[in-house]
Amino acid sequence: MLSINNVTKSYARNAPAAVKSLSLTVNASEIYGFIGPNGAGKTTTIKMACGVLRIDSGSIKINGIDISDDPIAAKKMLAYVPDSPYLPQKLKGTEYLNFIGDMYDIPRSDRADIIHKHAKSFDIDDALSSRIGSYSHGMQQKLALTGALLTRPKLMVLDEPMVGLDPKSAHALKETLKEMCEDGASVFFSTHVLEVAEKFCSRVGIIQHGALIAQGTLDELRGGKDETLEEIFLELTDA
Repeated sequence: MLSINNVTKSYARNAPAAVKSLSLTVNASEIYGFIGPNGAGKTTTIKMACGVLRIDSGSIKINGIDISDDPIAAKKMLAYVPDSPYLPQKLKGTEYLNFIGDMYDIPRSDRADIIHKHAKSFDIDDALSSRIGSYSHGMQQKLALTGALLTRPKLMVLDEPMVGLDPKSAHALKETLKEMCEDGASVFFSTHVLEVAEKFCSRVGIIQHGALIAQGTLDELRGGKDETLEEIFLELTDA
């Protein structure tokens, strides 16, 4: 579903690469966790995967479509929620969600049910008639997630999705993502909460200094040892 091939990105000429010759694949029906220290290149990789940042070299494909060659077709298949989504503060929640629905040609008869389902699970259904500027950070995160889920993406890309969510909403998000993968969609997300990655992900990739230093299932990363993901992560990134 997501194929990142030998991708490199620098933010300035002659500056060290933020991401170096990175390759990874997220398969259909897979939840792939992307972890690493602060400044390791997680957000840069995610933004390139979504077409927000231009790639210096290499290629990224969404379901076989190169995001540099045909960005509109590729982006139609994914939904992206950053760690701090900026939403139009003067719109009401319902206006924002209907704007998303219009952009993705979601029939109004379908979108009402989808919006109700996710807004209720995230406990923001009563706030949708209010302006987004009155929402807390957590509520804005929930609204952004609802908008992303409304598009019924084949690939869900999330940067620190649990930040700002209360335990009930975090649980609801994890259950929703599992249901999406059971229906053939894929999830690619970064997190600093290693316990979430350990329990929730099909596979995990570890990035440090812009390079992928390990990836695989938890058993593959353990290599026969009885270790937690936290212990594996600390061993691999202790440099």
